[in-house]
Amino acid sequence: MLFNKMIGRILKIGTLLSTWGLIFTVLLQIICRFTPFNTPHWTEEASRIFFIYAMSFASGLAMKNEFYVHLDMFYNRLPERIKKILNITVPTMSLILFVVMAIYAIKFVILGIPEKSPSMGFNMGIAFFGMFIMSASISYYLLRKVMKIIKNTRP
Repeated sequence: MLFNKMIGRILKIGTLLSTWGLIFTVLLQIICRFTPFNTPHWTEEASRIFFIYAMSFASGLAMKNEFYVHLDMFYNRLPERIKKILNITVPTMSLILFVVMAIYAIKFVILGIPEKSPSMGFNMGIAFFGMFIMSASISYYLLRKVMKIIKNTRP
């Protein structure tokens, strides 16, 4: 349980810091456009990175709290047997998808290590690491959901 809370806190803090970074860089761009100061060249790229990380951290929290779209109009018309099958199949297939994505995200990060960011000059593996955060956090909460479904369906 402590591990689960720690993951949730890391995702919350990451979401907040990334969102505040995004807000700061966008405000800096806006202020510089209406003043005689030139907009710093790195703000556009920094905004992109902050946005990627904000979405990456928040996606795990969205899965944890089930803040995603449900197609209840179609689901409610299905027979109970089909609903039970869908209740386990959809999270399981999503889990497989995001585990595969996490594996390939690691490879993508490794490919980005020798590359440098054009305007900020940092390692592009840092920028690509957001994909791993997103897929790993979603996978973690999907695994918990699948295990809970399996536990509750046993007689």
